Amino acid sequence: MRATLHTITFILVLLLASIADAQRVNDLVQFSGVVVTADSLRPVPFATISVVKTGKGTSSDYLGFFSIVVHKKDLVSFSAVGYRSGLFRIPDTLSENRYSMIQVMSSDTIMLTETVIYPWPSKEQFRHAFLTLKIPDDDIEIARRNLAYMEMREIYGRNYDPERYGFTPGQSYHNYMSGQADRLYYRGQTMPNNLLNPIAWAKFIQAWKRGDFKKKY
Repeated sequence: MRATLHTITFILVLLLASIADAQRVNDLVQFSGVVVTADSLRPVPFATISVVKTGKGTSSDYLGFFSIVVHKKDLVSFSAVGYRSGLFRIPDTLSENRYSMIQVMSSDTIMLTETVIYPWPSKEQFRHAFLTLKIPDDDIEIARRNLAYMEMREIYGRNYDPERYGFTPGQSYHNYMSGQADRLYYRGQTMPNNLLNPIAWAKFIQAWKRGDFKKKY
């Protein structure tokens, strides 16, 4: 008699478990949709969609689309950086095992107070540190080159002597571009040699007679 009661009890437990599992399976819902912004209806990529009770979830793709399997009556949360979180409960009156929706998320603007950062506690300490600042040698050399360039420009504008001060950057650039143009013009052929050019020799003799090659002091 006792064996019969244990058997009946075991069968009833199995039946109840089977019915509960069947109901649990019937409660499954394929939940999908799109997450968009409230102001422009643009997709919200990589938003987090999770079930509050179990913690399982997914994320939206680049176009804001998502899809996840949930149960009826589950509470689903939507969250994304820069947007207010939202909640949605899956209806328990669904006639089908799928449900779609468009989740609209509003921007979450956080106003921060103004922060002013000072390098020194007071102007006096900053003035003292600035006056006692030791400039690296490389910065001094850069400043010296810049000042030399400005001086050359000033001299070139008044009375520039190339034998004393050398070429200006503009003259150096002009000479370089002239050489490049000559090489491109005579590419594939022999460049002319002024050693046998009578005009060049005539200009050389005239300059020699004028004393252009004498050293100037």
